[in-house]
Amino acid sequence: MIEQVFKLSTGDVKAIEKVVFDENLHYIHLIFNQNDSLPEHYSNSNVYMTVLRGKLTIRLDEQQANIYEKRTLLKIPKNTLMNVGNKHDEVLEIIIVKAPAPSK
Repeated sequence: MIEQVFKLSTGDVKAIEKVVFDENLHYIHLIFNQNDSLPEHYSNSNVYMTVLRGKLTIRLDEQQANIYEKRTLLKIPKNTLMNVGNKHDEVLEIIIVKAPAPSK
């Protein structure tokens, strides 16, 4: 078998899965319930964030927080201050792709 196969969590239980985490790419799957969030941090690479379900609340640098609904793709530049979370009743599911993969 040439290809590698990866399975993502399903359901509504909080999850932060580093699905692919290699020298080329970081592919991260997140499931957040209401009031779950990531610690505020600076992006260490270009970040591509896809909202699969729910509503993402995100504040970037000094901007006001914005809300993005499912089927939305965000492109966030490297070294951007990020505050990412779910402030809503419904479950939030997102995919984060970091490309190129952050260097150590």
